[in-house]
Amino acid sequence: MPDLLPYLDAAAAHPDFKSEVLTFVHGGASQRIELTGYAPRVKVERVLTQLLHAHPELPVERVRVHARSGCSDFTGELVVTAGESEHRFAFTWCCAWRAEQEGWRDCFGFWDQARAAREYGFRCFSRWEAVS
Repeated sequence: MPDLLPYLDAAAAHPDFKSEVLTFVHGGASQRIELTGYAPRVKVERVLTQLLHAHPELPVERVRVHARSGCSDFTGELVVTAGESEHRFAFTWCCAWRAEQEGWRDCFGFWDQARAAREYGFRCFSRWEAVS
């Protein structure tokens, strides 16, 4: 959560959304964060951090996350309700991709995805783009 806090504080997001983000990342329920299927909280937190980092100007009121979680990746679409508008973002967070970018291998010769996730946190997005 240390990555999240500065972006959450600086965001133009609705105060109720900000409050529910904190509740969500601490294991609580949220009416303003809707998930389709199963998604580990830490991966949803990374998506929320990326959203607030990339678009601090959006007055986010609620989000819907439609995604698939793999071992090293989290891929899907984020739908953001901000005022009267809706914004969609296609994303792929992948710590194996980041490890490859950094040239990091583990003792078995595989991409060191654990190190990448630990050191880069939310900054392992290989894809983040607005979709219509």
